[in-house]
Amino acid sequence: MLNTTEGGTGGSRFSGIGIGKRFGALSVLEDVDFSMGLDEAVGIVGPNGAGKTTLLATLGGAFAPSAGRVELAGRDVTALSAAERCRLGLVRTHQVPKPFLGMTTFENVHLAAAHAPAQSRNEAYDRTIDALSLCGMIGLANRRAETLGLLDRKRLELARALATGPRIILLDEIGGGLTDSEAQELVETIRELRRRQIGIVWIEHIVHVLLQIVTRLICMDAGRIIADGDPQAVMSDPEVVRAYLGGAPA
Repeated sequence: MLNTTEGGTGGSRFSGIGIGKRFGALSVLEDVDFSMGLDEAVGIVGPNGAGKTTLLATLGGAFAPSAGRVELAGRDVTALSAAERCRLGLVRTHQVPKPFLGMTTFENVHLAAAHAPAQSRNEAYDRTIDALSLCGMIGLANRRAETLGLLDRKRLELARALATGPRIILLDEIGGGLTDSEAQELVETIRELRRRQIGIVWIEHIVHVLLQIVTRLICMDAGRIIADGDPQAVMSDPEVVRAYLGGAPA
């Protein structure tokens, strides 16, 4: 198994240590160790049911781990809610966007910006405009969210996350359901997040899209990490090929 998780001090890292998650008798995650620099871009792949989204939800605070702990910049955040972690700079997007349908695009993003820590009205407004601009949604600012198509709802989901001023964004299949050209538009937006040194953890089934951004790739299977390292090396690892691609390496 590949494992090239980088070293570094806890104050500059985001980590899940010995993470386990059970739902009754069903074990979904087993002793998962995850660690990344706060400005790193890490992709996560694996077959359906591997535990990828459960890991993201546990790291983000939607689920409490059954075992292990989560640390952000040297602080144990295991007992904190998703909202509390968001205020510390850890935010998550969802595979199925969940905007406030009765609100405009601007109102959705401004609500996120206004709840970021230490934000004045002017700062919240500026951050809202910045997030809308980065995500290509200024022209849709006054559109009600219920009228948006899938691509624009995904852009809105990303804009809301960005408006909170994150240090790390957890992306759950943001490219899912999009055409290749639509997914490529999102890639260009995510490139800008990298330029801003925002850390990214990205689950994605569209691997060729994912590999344009991430510098490190993790493959999961059956609730465990089976490979972790250079993206091309991980994708050619025999265990990954067997578990994820369903065959033998060429």
